[in-house]
Amino acid sequence: MKIAICDDDKKLRKDLRHLIEVQLDLMALAYEIEEYESGNSLLEHIDKKEPDILFLDIEMPGIGGMDTAKALRNLEKKMLIIFITAYPDYVFQGYEVHAFHYILKPYQQNKLKEVLESAVKALSSQNEQFYIVEQKSGTLRLSIREISYFKSDRRNIFAVQKNGEQVSFYEKLDEVESKLPDFFQRIHNRYLVNMNCISKVEGSSCICSGEELPVSRAYKQSLAVAFAKTMLN
Repeated sequence: MKIAICDDDKKLRKDLRHLIEVQLDLMALAYEIEEYESGNSLLEHIDKKEPDILFLDIEMPGIGGMDTAKALRNLEKKMLIIFITAYPDYVFQGYEVHAFHYILKPYQQNKLKEVLESAVKALSSQNEQFYIVEQKSGTLRLSIREISYFKSDRRNIFAVQKNGEQVSFYEKLDEVESKLPDFFQRIHNRYLVNMNCISKVEGSSCICSGEELPVSRAYKQSLAVAFAKTMLN
């Protein structure tokens, strides 16, 4: 997750950064934080370092926070904007630039926690990915992050979800794999697993959402590397 703080007051930037870091660490989220001392500085770097969430001070010398936000929207930047201000009267102007929320100075940990959790949830919803399954009865959308693994039985595919439910459809496992994000890993000619659901890798098997699955010799090394990366993240 990429976060930016834009405020001309260095001390307030550092204070806010610390509060954000504490909260994101408690949420066990990986993140990067960039700081900007002016709207101009932010706009100069926005194409190279576009954040997911922007904490933007409204009262700044030069181009103010509201004009900075308008410039970002004119550039079709879609980040969540959270205004920071000492004056609640400014808050209503945020509707013009589709601001996500606001935080009043001086910062309060409880308010920041509430707003940050809402922003993370909103981002998660925006980034939701689905696997589309065509069946005789109709079309299904399966949340990819809720799928533990795919199992192939000839050309019958079973999508096994975290809640234990299974959805079957007709497709080649290679075709399924080509449609999935990088956190799905092949462990066997018949199995594709969600690495976020793997809790243990040992010998010729792994534990996926509490279930033991076979790991073929051809995929042992690639699985070990993928598992190590998942643990580090």
